[in-house]
Amino acid sequence: MATASQWLAGARPRTLPAAVAPVVAGSGAAYIAGHVSASAAVLCLVVALALQVGVNYANDYSDGIRGTDAVRVGPMRLVGSGAASPSAVKRAAFSSFGVAAVAGLAVVWLSGHWWLLVVGVAAILAAWYYTGGKRPYGYAGLGELMVFVFFGLVAVMGTTYVQAGRATPASFIAAVAVGLVACQVLVANNLRDIAGDREVGKRTLATRLGDRGTRLLYLAMSIVVAAAVVLLAALTSWWALLGLGGVVILAIATRSVVAGAAGRGLISALQLTGIAELAMSFGLAIGWLIR
Repeated sequence: MATASQWLAGARPRTLPAAVAPVVAGSGAAYIAGHVSASAAVLCLVVALALQVGVNYANDYSDGIRGTDAVRVGPMRLVGSGAASPSAVKRAAFSSFGVAAVAGLAVVWLSGHWWLLVVGVAAILAAWYYTGGKRPYGYAGLGELMVFVFFGLVAVMGTTYVQAGRATPASFIAAVAVGLVACQVLVANNLRDIAGDREVGKRTLATRLGDRGTRLLYLAMSIVVAAAVVLLAALTSWWALLGLGGVVILAIATRSVVAGAAGRGLISALQLTGIAELAMSFGLAIGWLIR
């Protein structure tokens, strides 16, 4: 099995933000809806983190055995580099999904909404088939859409729902904002790898849109995110404008992307995008707490 340092070297930069940000934003929305459950929030965090770690391992395994990591600009992958065997990485992926499933069952039991089991199964299947299976949807340019759905809409609104008993307009708008920033991490990641992905036939959204189109997409997402934060503040509390702190960080990343950063030059933009997702979510949540 890979060591912890090897896993960290192979993990994608969106791991922690993609797991923490939706739960923070969703819990903040639950607070203004009138009910917060610390135990449910913690369980949602475990689910999100385990799913994200599982996705990292699953992508490492599937891309590695296909040979699509042979030409790579980003961080080291375990299978592609030979640092760990494919079977070990696959076991790690399914172990992570198992942790997510157990925590998800606890969330369902605590909330009493048994239909959420269907959502949980869909999330695990989406995590595996992003790059796994015979026809991975990540190779068909649908990765950003699924990230938006599961690490935006489902994660944020689901966190609010299991705590407050309902999804609210605020949770939906927050889910759109968080989901778009999560997508931007993937957009920047695929923009960085566009040349290598084309070489191995990996048809991501970036390879379909081209360099200029992908940069414009990233810019458009940033504009919508900023508008969503302002709209949230107008609907709830102007203290929610603290979420603009994350938008400022996102603006720095956007400037780099639009200016033409490429290859390793996009790594800082990737990191800033992840930080922006966290900062925006915490800003929103803190604003709602002190309103």
